[in-house]
Amino acid sequence: MTTRWKRLGLGLLAGAAAMCAVGAEAATVVYHGFTLIDGSGTAPKADQAMVVDDAVITWVGPAKQVPRTPGAARVDLKRKYLMPGIVDLHIHIGTVRDLVQKEGYFTPDSVRKDLRTYAAFGVTTVQSMGTDKDSIIAIRDTGRNGPQTMARLLTAGQGLVFKGGYGGVPGINHPVATPAEAAAEVDAQAKKGVDYIKLWMDDELGAMPKMPYSISKAIIDAGHRNGKRVLAHVFYLADAKELVAQGIDGFMHSVRDKPVDAELIAAMKARGVWQGAATLSREAAVYAFAADNPRTRDPFFRQAADPATIAGLESPEREKTIATSRIYPALPRIDEQARDNIMLLAKSGVKYGFGTDAGPPGRLPGYSEHWELEQLVKAGFTPAEAIHTATARSAEWLGTNDRGLIAPGRLADFVVLNADPTRDILNSRRIAAVYIGGSKVPSVR
Repeated sequence: MTTRWKRLGLGLLAGAAAMCAVGAEAATVVYHGFTLIDGSGTAPKADQAMVVDDAVITWVGPAKQVPRTPGAARVDLKRKYLMPGIVDLHIHIGTVRDLVQKEGYFTPDSVRKDLRTYAAFGVTTVQSMGTDKDSIIAIRDTGRNGPQTMARLLTAGQGLVFKGGYGGVPGINHPVATPAEAAAEVDAQAKKGVDYIKLWMDDELGAMPKMPYSISKAIIDAGHRNGKRVLAHVFYLADAKELVAQGIDGFMHSVRDKPVDAELIAAMKARGVWQGAATLSREAAVYAFAADNPRTRDPFFRQAADPATIAGLESPEREKTIATSRIYPALPRIDEQARDNIMLLAKSGVKYGFGTDAGPPGRLPGYSEHWELEQLVKAGFTPAEAIHTATARSAEWLGTNDRGLIAPGRLADFVVLNADPTRDILNSRRIAAVYIGGSKVPSVR
């Protein structure tokens, strides 16, 4: 008999407690009475039930049809809403403290702290996109089996940055200057066991040299030779077109300089290129704190931020620095273009997922995902479509077929809410509990 995780005590509401322990046959748990938002985009279903055994969902359906489960624990979720955990395809992790990002802050403890924060906010899987030290691999691997207290993790290791150009974190990333150097760095990343290869193609609105196409081609070719999908930070439409022609697998931001056109859309569809993330909350956050902002006084926002971070965001000096920066006048237009482009790509049939670029200063782990849902609705998605994007659509990108839906055979990674997010997307923030692998994770502080 294999070792399993046994739930010894359960509860969610009215003062009950949840516990789990290692070393015995897993108990079966029946959750019942909730309204189900299953992640598929279909309408919510009232008075549903779910059976979980050994961290996996084994049955879902009407509460009155629950199969016989002798000895099962039962969790009453009447007047609650249950949805899959959020899957964020673009974060950065472990490098920020009090609005300062640097290499020295990245430690196993800082990574685990961020992963626990994501979990508490209902984000049950994250992809860290290219600013990780090598210790990330062991942390990733410990989270693959059994009940969890942290979000599940995938990593692009150290992404590829052009020497003198945009992207990465100094001291973590190793800038490359030639195609040969780029290919060798990709080989090194693949040997470490990263999940993806990441490159940055940007010039910070003309302020920095941009990665030459000869280098991006070498990165893509080397990534595919090593059996890895290659993902790109991109800004300009022309660069997106070139990268698609070179064989890129996905984009981690929307095109933001101009509207996407029929040529790019057709090429992405023909080659199966994903718009892996729109990062609309990122575009909003880079200029939202240039003046007094009521978000910093929102209790849900403050649960995601340390006091020093709040003080920094509310600092008049920092607000002035943002408002007088060289790029500030262009930021609202860039934000609007990102929203327009993700809607156009979605309506045109391009595959797309959900991502925030959370982690850098001012882009709070956990809160950013709920801000992203809000921004998707602002862009024109219905709340149900936004939730579908953040769950099943993003999980499809992973190719694991084990999460993103509340369905038999899927991991028991789910969020219990006190109100219906398909009626008002802000209700995604009314979190009653989060479970990863059937284990209840600690709540937000």
